[in-house]
Amino acid sequence: MRLLSKSLLNFFKAESAVGVLLITATIIAMLLSNSHYAYLYKDLLAIPVVISIHEFVIAKPLLLWVNDGLMAVFFFMVGLEIKREVLDGSLSQVSKIVVPAFAAVGGMVVPALVYTAFNWGDPVAMQGWAIPMATDIAFALGILSLLGNRVPAELKVFLLALAIIDDLGAIIVIALFYGHGLSTSALAVSAFFIAVLMVMNWRGVTNNTAYVLIGIIVWAAVLKSGVHATIAGVIVGLLIPLRNNGKSFHELEASLHAPVNYVILPLFAFVNTGVNFSGVSSKDFLDNITIGITLGLFIGKQVGIFSFSLLAITLKLGKLPDGLHIGHLYGLSVLGGIGFTMSLFIGSLAFECSGDACINMIDERIGILLGSLLSGIMGYLILKWQLSKVSDPK
Repeated sequence: MRLLSKSLLNFFKAESAVGVLLITATIIAMLLSNSHYAYLYKDLLAIPVVISIHEFVIAKPLLLWVNDGLMAVFFFMVGLEIKREVLDGSLSQVSKIVVPAFAAVGGMVVPALVYTAFNWGDPVAMQGWAIPMATDIAFALGILSLLGNRVPAELKVFLLALAIIDDLGAIIVIALFYGHGLSTSALAVSAFFIAVLMVMNWRGVTNNTAYVLIGIIVWAAVLKSGVHATIAGVIVGLLIPLRNNGKSFHELEASLHAPVNYVILPLFAFVNTGVNFSGVSSKDFLDNITIGITLGLFIGKQVGIFSFSLLAITLKLGKLPDGLHIGHLYGLSVLGGIGFTMSLFIGSLAFECSGDACINMIDERIGILLGSLLSGIMGYLILKWQLSKVSDPK
């Protein structure tokens, strides 16, 4: 028992743990969806969950509680990470930001253009144009960890900076393009409590519990406003004060890593990747949505990240960190095509649905899985080759 506990502890300490859990959750979801127990999986996602306080009611199936509720906690952590990196991390110096920023922009623009090229003229399919824009930092770092101690620390920092800027871009896209039926009264309530949080920050309030409690009100108001509720998580995260040497801030951020990485993200993968292949034919793999997402992630991401990075370097706006070379950059660009969690999330918004309808929307999930798989395997092989060249100059 003690040996088992030690093995589990070592597993969860490993950077690859999150990626392993996400893959495991995906495999379990697919096995269930294609077994005699598919109806149980389907019914589980459709379980109605209702919270009612007097006339205020939130009624959603379990699937959307995960996507709208638990994922707000993930985005809350993303908000904290963005703030930390901008004020006291890899994004705190302009010289360190330029190349990753160009890379992130290229990694968003080119995949969107690739998807658009295959789906232009189809208004329904065009709702998914932002799906291949995202990079899954947890999976990408997990792949890097498989390469061991040969991976330069600068490579991880560059990937982290790129992914954070990429996440910020995805958040802006979600806020601007995936809202619906805006409620001015709910927006007013959320704006009021956001203002309260800003005043608290300005006045030096460092009680994280107070921020979280008011943040829950902001989340509920944003949910009712028509703007996607996860945006509330980012806003509240950005308004948590980084004071007193950041001790309270960092403690809050650290406390979120385990529940987000080991519970929320695997659960999100589980409820969103249950593709039932009984109704899948070759047409689904050749569908323009599938092709657009697959090539957007696998081709668009690497072309966008690599070419825009080279542009920034050529224009002498920035340079690669010491210890990295063009081969590293290309391998990292391919690895950036692992969209997975963030792509699945944007896909759930692009083709928003509930209950049975969600389970029937399979094209975007096939494209996300294929594009992410290809990017992960090729990125790993390229970086393994590049790192072996460095360690063995012969």
